[in-house]
Amino acid sequence: MKYQQASYLVALLFLTGAAWSQSQQTGAAPDKAVAALEDQWLQSQKTNNVDLLAPLLADKFVYTNGDGKLLDKAATLADAKATKFGSVSYEKVQIVVSQGTAIATGEFVGKGTDASGKAFDARFRYTDTWSKMANGKWLCVASQVTPIKI
Repeated sequence: MKYQQASYLVALLFLTGAAWSQSQQTGAAPDKAVAALEDQWLQSQKTNNVDLLAPLLADKFVYTNGDGKLLDKAATLADAKATKFGSVSYEKVQIVVSQGTAIATGEFVGKGTDASGKAFDARFRYTDTWSKMANGKWLCVASQVTPIKI
């Protein structure tokens, strides 16, 4: 009987340890996954390659630009394609994950020409909202930028 109880105890400890290990891994993984996607978005801007951005955006993606205009996915991609960056970086990036949603915030610093060909030198605070889809893939469902007055 003591052997059987000890076996149950060892099994319980093993399962508890495995569950704890799993929760530690899954707790850290989403923020790293979203950070990698944010990096891919930055690379799309650095290389002026909208093909890197398109797969990151949900079909019903909504973007609120610095002028307060709402753009859907197609308009966002068209704007990104027409914008040419000379330099771009993200600063002070933070990612918070909760129950299948991730919020990435940071500062965008960029120089280049906008869709109308007008030169810009801009600094924005941004918020990207990511959602984990049923297939396990993270997609950005909304993004918003606010100009930072220097």
